[in-house]
Amino acid sequence: MATHNELGELGEEIATQFLLKKKYKILDRNWRWRKKELDIIAIDKEFLVFIEVKTRKFGSLENPKDAVTKKKQKFIIEGANAYIEAKNIEKEVRLDIISVLIKGKKHIIEHIEDAFYPIVR
Repeated sequence: MATHNELGELGEEIATQFLLKKKYKILDRNWRWRKKELDIIAIDKEFLVFIEVKTRKFGSLENPKDAVTKKKQKFIIEGANAYIEAKNIEKEVRLDIISVLIKGKKHIIEHIEDAFYPIVR
C-alpha cells in the first residue's frame, strides 16, 4: 500500500503526463519556496500556469480539489508571485487544480482551469 507521500508523487506524475499530452510545456515541478512547494509550473499557450495537484484514493471522504483551502490558495498565490519575480517572467497567470482519484491501477483526472483567483485588496 502506498504511503501518503508516494500517493502524492504518483498523482503528480499522472498530472504531469496528462498536461504533456495536452501540449503544456512543464517549466518546474516541486518548486520550493519558504519550506513549501508549488507542484507544477507550466506554460499553456499565453499563460504561465501554477497547478496544484491533489490525489486521493477512490472512495475517500474528501474530494481532492476540496483540499485546496483558502490558506493553501493564499500560499500558492504568494509562491506564484515569488516564482515570477525569481524567473523574471512576464506572462498572464492562471491558477489551476488537478484532482487525481486512484482506483487500483486506474485513475480519474479532473482539471480545473482558473480554479481560483488572487484577491485584490
